[in-house]
Amino acid sequence: MKRNPTLRFHNTLTKKIEDFTPTTEGKVTLYTCGPTVYDRLHVGNWAAYIYWDTLVRTLIANGYDVDRVMNITDVGHLVSDADEGEDKLEKGAHREGKTAWEVAEFYAEDFLAGIEKLGLIMPEHVVRATDFIPQQLDLVRTLKEKGYTYQIDDGIYFDTSKFPTYANFAGLDLEAQKAGARVAYNEEKRNPSDFALWKFTPAGEKRDMEWETPSDLLEAPDSNAKNEQDTVKPMGFPGWHLECSAMAMSILGSTIDIHTGGIDHIPVHHTNEIAQSESASGQIFAHYWLHNNHLKVDGTKISKSLGNGFTLDDLASRQYTPLDYRMFILQGHYSNEGNFTFENLAGARNRLHHWRNVAALRHQAHDTLSQGKHDETDPSLAVTSLLREALSDDLNTPEALRIIDEVFSHIESHSLDNIDTHALNELLETIDQLLGLQLLSTTPDIDDEAKQLIIQRERARDEKDWSSSDQLRDQLKQKGIVIRDTATGSVWEYAEPSA
Repeated sequence: MKRNPTLRFHNTLTKKIEDFTPTTEGKVTLYTCGPTVYDRLHVGNWAAYIYWDTLVRTLIANGYDVDRVMNITDVGHLVSDADEGEDKLEKGAHREGKTAWEVAEFYAEDFLAGIEKLGLIMPEHVVRATDFIPQQLDLVRTLKEKGYTYQIDDGIYFDTSKFPTYANFAGLDLEAQKAGARVAYNEEKRNPSDFALWKFTPAGEKRDMEWETPSDLLEAPDSNAKNEQDTVKPMGFPGWHLECSAMAMSILGSTIDIHTGGIDHIPVHHTNEIAQSESASGQIFAHYWLHNNHLKVDGTKISKSLGNGFTLDDLASRQYTPLDYRMFILQGHYSNEGNFTFENLAGARNRLHHWRNVAALRHQAHDTLSQGKHDETDPSLAVTSLLREALSDDLNTPEALRIIDEVFSHIESHSLDNIDTHALNELLETIDQLLGLQLLSTTPDIDDEAKQLIIQRERARDEKDWSSSDQLRDQLKQKGIVIRDTATGSVWEYAEPSA
């Protein structure tokens, strides 16, 4: 029986690489921060989901059953982390002349379609914030009962001073935050770091997405209230941070094994998740936190004003496929800052194209009685364990790709007669399972007409009829097939993708 390699991850919680041990043997509970669906995702957004898909594939390859939740934020994400400004969904609705519900539905479906295009494994639970309003209100209720909340004019807030370890996760300097609080700082908040659990709809406004605030969540009305309107239950909506805790705990339990997200989530969003979750449950929220670094474009931060937030549709308009982009992302480590350029993407596309031509050799190799009985020192036979070891070492995708390049070079050095098709098929299946590059499904055999043209060309070459040989080569090229002549015979390949 093959031994599973030790899984090791860089844990943001402890600031070091640690061996992974789940709470329950053989099972992993995993929460992934999903998108705010007010616009199409750009290349920087999609990078995270490719990295965490690799995490899921690595866990599965190591024998774990993965129970994963990913949220879709369709309400409550304000344009400012300071709980100020417009809700991103309301902003999207104003931009497009639609309701927030319509915007959320359109871009949520676009996101789910992108998951399929990229070949990502769909989480067991893809849940929307608007479907978990009761659970979010219950969490606010628990925090209120335990004395962690207070109410001001614009909502119900979490008092971070009552959670002593609030600053630990991100290494925050709370005193500096107080000293640097600007004039625009909400003076009703007790501490600059306090965050909204539930926001009230401003007086005189009506939002597309709003819910009545339960009376038991509100502080007792002021005995000096001047009129009945002062005691009316306000309409409101959840804060962005609240949804993740409510969804994770209601589906996976008070403590989960792994929580993933971007490094920009560390100082505010994830810090607030920890504070509200652990204050409510009295238990650790997540044992392991994995964070991916930023992806820049041409060395610059992605910004709508710069027009560099390229979407999958933008890539398709330049003849790049989602799998080309997937290969590009896998070439970098999730913890390192990436840099997207179309030149780099072209390099990734060329690498994937080369791999597909290696995969196509399985259609051309000749089955013999010696198949499966080659030298055990052949590196292709050990690649499964090598790949799993690389990915188990903090998801080292660059090393995994290097290993594949090496073993593919070894395979290409063999004549077609000496390629073990069974071993090659197993290798391709392993690569697809671990990296999701779909090498098997995207490399079909050529049709019978093309095979006949190749045979005719071989005969023409044997007869030194170079004119006919060239004509037949051109006919094959029109069918998207190119011929590479070697010392041991001709090998067909897929033509280069058009740029």
